Amino acid sequence: MANIGDMLAQYRDRSPCAARERLGLFFDGGKYNELFASCAADGRTPSVIAAFGYSDGCPRYAFAQDVTAESGAFDSVQAEKIVSLYELAARNGVPVVGFYDSHGAFVSDGAAALNAYSAVLERVSDLSGVVPTVSVISGICSGSMALIALGADITVMTEGSELYYDVSQKFTAEDAAKKGLVAASFENDAQAAAFVRTYLAFMPANNLEGIAPVEFDEPTFAGASTADEFAGSVADYGSQCEVYAEYGTAAYTAFATVSGNAVGICATNKTGDKLTDDDLSKLLRFVRLCDAYSIPVITLVDTQGVDYSGNAGLTFLRLSSAYAEFTAPKIAVIGKMAVGAVFTAFAGKNASADAVFAMPDSVIAPIAPVTAAEFLWHDELKGATDTAAARKRLADRYALENANAFEAARHGAVSAVAEGAELRGLIADTLAISQGKRLSKRIPRKHGIIL
Repeated sequence: MANIGDMLAQYRDRSPCAARERLGLFFDGGKYNELFASCAADGRTPSVIAAFGYSDGCPRYAFAQDVTAESGAFDSVQAEKIVSLYELAARNGVPVVGFYDSHGAFVSDGAAALNAYSAVLERVSDLSGVVPTVSVISGICSGSMALIALGADITVMTEGSELYYDVSQKFTAEDAAKKGLVAASFENDAQAAAFVRTYLAFMPANNLEGIAPVEFDEPTFAGASTADEFAGSVADYGSQCEVYAEYGTAAYTAFATVSGNAVGICATNKTGDKLTDDDLSKLLRFVRLCDAYSIPVITLVDTQGVDYSGNAGLTFLRLSSAYAEFTAPKIAVIGKMAVGAVFTAFAGKNASADAVFAMPDSVIAPIAPVTAAEFLWHDELKGATDTAAARKRLADRYALENANAFEAARHGAVSAVAEGAELRGLIADTLAISQGKRLSKRIPRKHGIIL
């Protein structure tokens, strides 16, 4: 057992290390209050620094693994330190941020090490959707600790760090971002900490609290034909914070504010390609995150459809279910094209959206205009000299006469047709009037099975 002199020296030791520097980058002015500083197994140096303080003026909990102490080795005492921090976060309704940098557990601990990991993993699972949790991988994060880090609501990595479940397959920050394991990668700890602060500004302190409006500037209205342009025309000027940018690149997901109120923005036309399994998985993850904290979602529906190769069909089903189960306000905006199941999944009135707005030149139909032309005017096409030209002419005719936005509005599939400043005004007013949204038709149940 350590003597009083050793314990006093350990208590007074505040030597600079990467873990303390990372916490300093996250907390305002680099100031924080350390918790459980003396918790360590006999003969071992504490390898986790737990703390609480303020970040951008809001209370936060955080911990950082200290790779300079026992190589950041993990044991049951350090696990209990993190578990206690999570319990405080749940009790007080405050977000938690973890900085990961460890070479693993003490091998000599055997099964006790596995119990230590499982104790933390349980708390991570318990807090999911209760208080915002963020992981920053700033060094080595492997095996069971990788499961814990990726169990947070959102995870980011810095260059030079490593993520792996098994040594046979290691992911760099760039690799992990492209595979959707992390929301973003950054050059250094300072950039990662800045992103975490920005992200948490869009989140409530917990799932029982709302988010106070912030000051904002009006956007510029330069058109909305692409995902970035749409977000820029609807969101407050400069408020977008894109996540998972390197993953599922045909889709766009970002946090932003509209008239000062936090929202999630989804768009299906970032590149113009069909939506792949990665794109659908990205949208699914984002929608579920927003719903957990009652953040409204605005979805720009403008896509050529879904690439059903691989597991895309099953993921599309899961995504449509996530939209249907979404409890916060949800608004759909139809861009140039919303056809068939894509319209139903993203913009189906009541099930997928509380309000559906359409651009004046949008095409809304049960099947693509080219297919409709073939189906409706097959005989006319059969006798055409230039079949391709005739097919295009008839498809344009179908889009203009049968699949235009005003026809959709006439049948109640669209709430209103609008563009530019008028569209933004409709969205802002809909969000304002939907703050007290109720789900009176929901039948009591434990949970759905489409996951």
